[in-house]
Amino acid sequence: MPSQANIIKIIASALPIVLMIGLIPFVDNDYLLTGAYIVIIVAWMMTKREKNDFLFLLFGFFAMIISEYFFVSTGVEAFTRNSLLGVMPLWLPFLWAYAFVAIKRSIVILMEENA
Repeated sequence: MPSQANIIKIIASALPIVLMIGLIPFVDNDYLLTGAYIVIIVAWMMTKREKNDFLFLLFGFFAMIISEYFFVSTGVEAFTRNSLLGVMPLWLPFLWAYAFVAIKRSIVILMEENA
């Protein structure tokens, strides 16, 4: 079982995701929402820089563009907001990109505790 301190660290890593998801219903303009996401991601990653965070951010960004594109093109998923490639919201890969960073950070916290 993770310690209370590590649970707090994991929750802190996920806070930007909660904030970004919370903004979706309030910001109708995909370009403004994407800009807000970029500001949130940069600000959060500047508060605590960890090894390979940028690599995970880039990987998550491009992996999710490709994955979401295939999901939408096969009919598995559909979006009403389609400002990126005509199939998905522009902000979606940014949300997923930071999610990859948060997942990586959480795994590192859990692995260090069990080492």
